[in-house]
Amino acid sequence: MNVKLLKKLLENIKDGKIGLPKALERLKTLPFEELEFATVDTHRSLRHGFPEVIFGEGKTARQITAIAAVMTKKKENVLITRLAREKASAIKRAFSRAEHNPTARTLFIKTRPVKISGRGTILVVSAGTSDSPVAEEAAVTAESMGNKVTRLYDVGVAGIHRLLHKKELLFSAKVIIAVAGMEGALPSVIGGLAGKPVIAVPTSVGYGANLGGLTTLLAMLNSCASGVTVVNIDNGFGAGYAASLINRE
Repeated sequence: MNVKLLKKLLENIKDGKIGLPKALERLKTLPFEELEFATVDTHRSLRHGFPEVIFGEGKTARQITAIAAVMTKKKENVLITRLAREKASAIKRAFSRAEHNPTARTLFIKTRPVKISGRGTILVVSAGTSDSPVAEEAAVTAESMGNKVTRLYDVGVAGIHRLLHKKELLFSAKVIIAVAGMEGALPSVIGGLAGKPVIAVPTSVGYGANLGGLTTLLAMLNSCASGVTVVNIDNGFGAGYAASLINRE
């Protein structure tokens, strides 16, 4: 149950429009709801301002559909991440209006309009086109949490003039998500240019010595630019979520 619905329920109790037994019936599954294979945290949007997000890997389409059904019944918007195309197609048969982003590997089921609540713009920057899946995951996450998001892709340090040409976007953003593979230099450059929080996302894009993103991760952790924080390898969702929390403070 989201904050808006809870307030409405309390107002209806106060005004005598709904009796106590019926109100208790609605509230009894508020903390969580147990399924055969999952315990859905239906209280999370009250605590965090955003409902539980469904991680798609390792779950069947049937399981994801059942979890999403619990959440949509409570009028929650549902974000599903790391979702294979085949699973997305199966889930869309149950939620025909769901928005599938194949690049981000996300599916967004909207039960109510997303209200823009962020104070500024979150800028998602990627070093190369190969980083787009992780960058898009970050962008979709931030958008679903009520933020205005601007994308700036394929502006890595191998052609730094591409980034400098768009420096106004860096200066106007409230939070910047910098996504890069290879040696991971992009967040340091952005952190040196813009006095904004920079969330660095290392990707597993790169040749052998990239070590599946480990080289990128260590490079970003050793950034010389102040204000750069780092999430885990390929964790676009974590970056989008963290940027949203910063943007709403």
